[in-house]
Amino acid sequence: MKSYKVLSISIPPQLLTKVESWAKKENRTKSEFLREAIRKYIEEREWLEIQRYGYKRARELGKRPEDVEDIIDDIRDK
Repeated sequence: MKSYKVLSISIPPQLLTKVESWAKKENRTKSEFLREAIRKYIEEREWLEIQRYGYKRARELGKRPEDVEDIIDDIRDK
């Protein structure tokens, strides 16, 4: 069984109402819903950091940032 830590947060009533509504629609507890929201937020931020790094490296190598995806696709194809 997973071990969890308890975290108390303060959120505006309107946001709590939305959290409760979405959790109910998805047949989840508020804790489950918020854990997933936090996980997705962190994944998105980590991906943005990777993209920023890629764009920075592309510029350092004299490539256009727009070429980063093509470079990645070429590497994956190998």
